[in-house]
Amino acid sequence: MINRIYIKDCLSFKEIDLEFNTGLNVFTGPSGAGKSILMQAILSLFALSDVKASLGEVLISDSKISDELYDLQSNDDIVIKTIKKEKVRFFINNQTISKKNLNTFSSKLIKHLNLRDTSDFESVKLLNFLDKVCYKDYKDFSSKKEKFDLLFKEASKLQKDLNKIIEDELKIEDLKEFSKFEIEKIEAINPSIDEYEELNLLKRKLSKKEKIEDAIKSASEILNFRQSVSNSLELLEEDSSFFDETMNELNNIFEKFNDSLYELEDIDIETVLTRIEKLSSLQKRFGSIAEALEYKEEKKKELDSYENITFEKSILEKKISIITLEINDLAEEISTYRKKSLVVLEEKINKYLKFLYLSNAKINLKNKKLDSHGIDEVSFELNGVSLNTISSGEYNRLRLALLTSMSEFDIIDNGVLFLDEIDANLSGKESDAIANVLSTLSKSYQIFAISHQPQLTSVSSQHFLVDKNDGISTIKLLKKEERINEIARMISGEKITTDAIKFAKNLLIKK
Repeated sequence: MINRIYIKDCLSFKEIDLEFNTGLNVFTGPSGAGKSILMQAILSLFALSDVKASLGEVLISDSKISDELYDLQSNDDIVIKTIKKEKVRFFINNQTISKKNLNTFSSKLIKHLNLRDTSDFESVKLLNFLDKVCYKDYKDFSSKKEKFDLLFKEASKLQKDLNKIIEDELKIEDLKEFSKFEIEKIEAINPSIDEYEELNLLKRKLSKKEKIEDAIKSASEILNFRQSVSNSLELLEEDSSFFDETMNELNNIFEKFNDSLYELEDIDIETVLTRIEKLSSLQKRFGSIAEALEYKEEKKKELDSYENITFEKSILEKKISIITLEINDLAEEISTYRKKSLVVLEEKINKYLKFLYLSNAKINLKNKKLDSHGIDEVSFELNGVSLNTISSGEYNRLRLALLTSMSEFDIIDNGVLFLDEIDANLSGKESDAIANVLSTLSKSYQIFAISHQPQLTSVSSQHFLVDKNDGISTIKLLKKEERINEIARMISGEKITTDAIKFAKNLLIKK
C-alpha cells in the first residue's frame, strides 16, 4: 500500500505531503481546484504519466513484489523518487531506474482505471488480457502461443514474397527487358575495378608529356659537361665517384622516361578521355565501379529468378499451405484455452454486476478470419443485447465490472487502484451501486478516487478536500464535521442547505 506521498512545485500545488491508510481514499473539491492535477502527479511517481513536479517521493509498504534486480523482497518498504531539473530522473530505493523499467515495475502493483477511455471492450485488448490469464493458468499455453506467433510471422513473410511474385508475373516481360537493358549497359562499358584510377594517372602523364620532354632536353645539357667535371675533380685529387654515380642515376631517370614515351606515342588521348567519361558516368550513378559490377550481378540474378518464377511460386504456395495448416491447428488450441479463461472472467464480471444492480453479462468468443491474434473475436452482451443498445449508465457500470475484474488478474494482492472520475454524471442509484462495489473492492485493494458524488465519498476510509485560493491549490484530510460540510456542498452546491447537511449526516451514519 502507499503510505506517504510528497510532491513539490507541481503546477498549482506548491507542496503536497500526505499519509494514507488502507481502503478507499477519496478526493473531492470544487471544479478547477486541482484534483486531476493531483491524480496525475501521483501517477507520475510510478511513470504512468508525465512528471510535472520538481521533486516527488512515494513510500510503499507491505508490497508483495520481489525483484532481484533492485534487491527487493516481499514486504520490503519501497521508496520511489523523481527529480526534475533539465531532465527527469527516477530512483527506486536510491537506485536509478529508467522510466520504461519503472512503468513495467509499477504495472505489477498499480492499475489506473479511467472511464473516459472506452477502449477496454475492444476485441484485441480483451484477447491480450485473456492470453495473460492463460499464461498464468495453463503451463503449455506459453509454448503454443509463442510457436503460433513465430509461424504466423514466417507465413506473413512468405505471403509477402508470394504476392511480389504474383505482382511480378503481371509485368514479367517489362522486368526482363529492364534487367537485360541494365546488364547490357554496364557490359557495353565493361569496366574493371581499378581502371578509372589507372586511366586518370595515364591522363596526367599525357597532359605533362611535352613539358617533361622540353625539361629533360634542357636539363640534358649537363651531361655534356660530365667529362670536364670528372677531369677537374681528378686534378684536384678529389674522389669523383659520387659525381659519376649521380650522373649515372640522372641519366637512367631520363632514359626511363624516354622509354615510357615510346609507350605513350601509340595512345590516343581522345580515346582515353572518352573512356574516362564513360567510367565516370558509372561512378556517378552507382558510387563506384565495384558497386556498378555488383549491381550488374544482382540484375543477372533477378533475370534468372524471372526465368524460374513459376517454379518459385509453386514452392512458396506449398510452404504457405503447410504452415497455414499448423497455424490453424494452433489457433484452435489457443481458442480452447481462451474459452476457459473467458468463463472465469465472465463469472467475475457478473459477481460485480450484482452489486451494480445489473446481471446477465455474456462474453462471446466468435470465429473470424485468421490474423496475428488468432481466429477469435470477443464481443459483449448485457441481458441478451449488444452494448450499442444499452444506456450510458449501464455501459459505465458494466465497464467498471470489467475493469475491476481484470484488476484482480493484472496486479498483485493488496495492490493499488486509481479511479479517475469514476462516478461522474451518474444517477443516485448508479452512484450507490458504484460505492457498494468500491467499498467491497477496498477490502482487497487500496483505492484512490476522485469523486463527484456524495455516495462514494461517504463510504471512503479517508476523505481529502482539494481547494484553490489565489491560484494556489491545497489539500487536507477532513475530520467528521468537515466531511459533513463537504458532502453537503456536493449535494446542494456552494449554498449549503439544512436538508443537504441532514442528508450528508445520514450517509455517514449508514457507513
